[in-house]
Amino acid sequence: MADDFRTTEVGARYAQALFDLALETGKLDAVRADLKSLQAAWIESADLRRLATSPVVAAEDQQKGLTAIADKARFDGTTRNFLGLLAQNGRARDLGAVITGFETLYAAHTGVVAAEVVSAVALTPAQTTRIRSALSQALGKDPEMTARVDASILGGLKVKVGSTLFDASLKTKLDQMKFALKRA
Repeated sequence: MADDFRTTEVGARYAQALFDLALETGKLDAVRADLKSLQAAWIESADLRRLATSPVVAAEDQQKGLTAIADKARFDGTTRNFLGLLAQNGRARDLGAVITGFETLYAAHTGVVAAEVVSAVALTPAQTTRIRSALSQALGKDPEMTARVDASILGGLKVKVGSTLFDASLKTKLDQMKFALKRA
């Protein structure tokens, strides 16, 4: 599921088109908020992922489904129309890449530094505050931090800032030890 939000060439093109339209119409923040909600729904809902990525679901049905979701969530008209167009063009499967591309463009435009923190268990508010302050000190500006839980890392943290990944997870440390032992 982490690969759902990697950047693709097609996703970057659609993201640029949406970003330009949102900027031109003055709805940049509204569209961004809609995409954040959609990203959260994508992570939580296997049905949404299936709707957008299944080759069995016709583009017309994907369009109806995505616009219905946009209506139900009260998304801005720009976002709603964009989701319909994406599905109509048979590109609903690229939605994750579009969201990632849009976030990258938004960060570059506004100067926001986005940081994703992945931990094996949910972070406490105190831990989140300490991580945020450490990132602020290291980056020189306040990051917009998102936290995600991935039990497969076993312990520790993975912090992604832009295209840089800082991996201090227990799984990676164990894999490194395993590799060193095999080499010895």
